[in-house]
Amino acid sequence: MDPEELSESEEEDDEMMLFVFPALYLASIGHDTESTPRRSDAEWICEVLEDDRGQGYEKLRIEPRILRDFSRYVRSKHLLRNTRGVSIEEQIGMFIYMLSRNANFEKLSARFERSRETIHRHIKACFDATISVKGDFVKHPPSTDTHWKISSDPHYGPYFENCIGAIDGIHVPVTISDREAAPYRNREGSLTQNVMLACDFDLNFVHVYHGHEGSVSDAAVLYSAIESGFQVPGGKYYLVDGGYPNTPCFLAPYSGVPYHTEEQEKRNCQPGDYKELFNLRHAHLRNHIRHAIRILKMRFPILNVATFYRFETQLKIPAAAVVLHNIIQRQGGDYGGFSSNWTIPVSTRKTVALPSGDDVYGNDVAALNSQCDAGNAFRDGIAEKMWADYVRNRWTIEEET
Repeated sequence: MDPEELSESEEEDDEMMLFVFPALYLASIGHDTESTPRRSDAEWICEVLEDDRGQGYEKLRIEPRILRDFSRYVRSKHLLRNTRGVSIEEQIGMFIYMLSRNANFEKLSARFERSRETIHRHIKACFDATISVKGDFVKHPPSTDTHWKISSDPHYGPYFENCIGAIDGIHVPVTISDREAAPYRNREGSLTQNVMLACDFDLNFVHVYHGHEGSVSDAAVLYSAIESGFQVPGGKYYLVDGGYPNTPCFLAPYSGVPYHTEEQEKRNCQPGDYKELFNLRHAHLRNHIRHAIRILKMRFPILNVATFYRFETQLKIPAAAVVLHNIIQRQGGDYGGFSSNWTIPVSTRKTVALPSGDDVYGNDVAALNSQCDAGNAFRDGIAEKMWADYVRNRWTIEEET
């Protein structure tokens, strides 16, 4: 029988533990009835989430107040409810535990001492609740005001003042039947969904478009997102990498020109022309999406492995992770301790080779190709002004020395 179709009898069995074995239940939530003040479910859940991360994992940086605030929010929306045995805080804790530990129902059942059917039912409810509030926490467009990181820095302010964020694609492994697998097989030969992510300069995600087959190009996923309602405010644009077309709304680097900052640092030389200078500064700003994605994957390593949940559930995992990431970020979850030298821990359970994203645009989206001439002229205008100011400032420094 499908666990989602079972009655609540199994959950009632769990609830009986509160009456038959009260001492064991109190011990499980970690307090002494005589000498220690009772801890809240939120405090206990957060300890479980952090203590069980394992060696090599950064902290989730989720605090009891964040868990309580989100629990109150979904309760106010009537999306989740307390049962006699499982509070909303514990339900959400199970859900976050699953995403942050790649935990299957067997592991969840053992850790939270609930039946697998009860775990299944609450995980499904949390998926539905989290996806339903995506529009409240993943908001597009972001602010159209020039971000302080741009306006306060002369390397960016005069040139990228209309940039509102950056976009990139990630591949998330999926498990699917052989009969349906072909469209999901990417260029590495593994099975994935191709997910488009957009973020602002505060490392909040402002859009997630999930569910596209792994064989589809990043540019095609972007266009599908546009067709589904993703719009860029007039006069504004996102930074993208070379796998996307260069348009007035999606500003890509110059192709055939050194781009990544580490490449130029290894060469230990100054930019040689306006294209190299543009690519260098473009790369610095676009690093925000790379950094946001690394934080997301560190918090929720389930994005790195194939799971055995229902296929419809697998497709929802990236969106759920993005919602929770934004909640942590906006409620003051600290990301300052995350290192740029991470090795993201990956479960040994069905690891697969993942593409890093498209390096070159394949001219496969006709509707975007028609915008490339305007995009190229727009980019040239920014780059040439940037270069003229750079040369002028360099001459001034040389004259002063």
